[in-house]
Amino acid sequence: MVTSFQHVNPGKGAAFVRTRIKNAKTGKTLEQTYKTSETITFAEIEYRNMAYLYHDNTGYVFMDNKNYEQVSMSDEDMGEDAKYIKEGLEVLISMYEGSPIAVQVPKKMKFTVVETAPAVKGDTASGNVTKEAKTDTGFNVQVPIFLNQGDEIIVNTETGEYVERAK
Repeated sequence: MVTSFQHVNPGKGAAFVRTRIKNAKTGKTLEQTYKTSETITFAEIEYRNMAYLYHDNTGYVFMDNKNYEQVSMSDEDMGEDAKYIKEGLEVLISMYEGSPIAVQVPKKMKFTVVETAPAVKGDTASGNVTKEAKTDTGFNVQVPIFLNQGDEIIVNTETGEYVERAK
């Protein structure tokens, strides 16, 4: 995916286009320069809204909301996003030639704290103090010390950091 581009016409030499490209499958970004005479072939990527159903030995299984078609993605294709997946979650799946290549989870998601150390009176003297908390999907996140087991929190899925307490 082209995330940004800039047409450059220097005083000397031929014009060129400087681009920033993101790999749809791996998510890695690279900068590429193209001469104006070059041609580029674009990949046809389809985006579908799907709901997460379950995880089995084949991977993560999703269902298309419109035609009820099911697709599965392996654990390695899911990558870091796997820790945010909950049953019934609506995600955006990138499809290339009929196969899923990437999943996009919502930027902010609500989780329940299932395990964390209790706050001890007097811990706030040093300012912004955090502790580790385990969420209902099993990943750990640093949260403020005032949060307790059973509290609902909002987590930024791009950075994996605590955002706020859920209302």
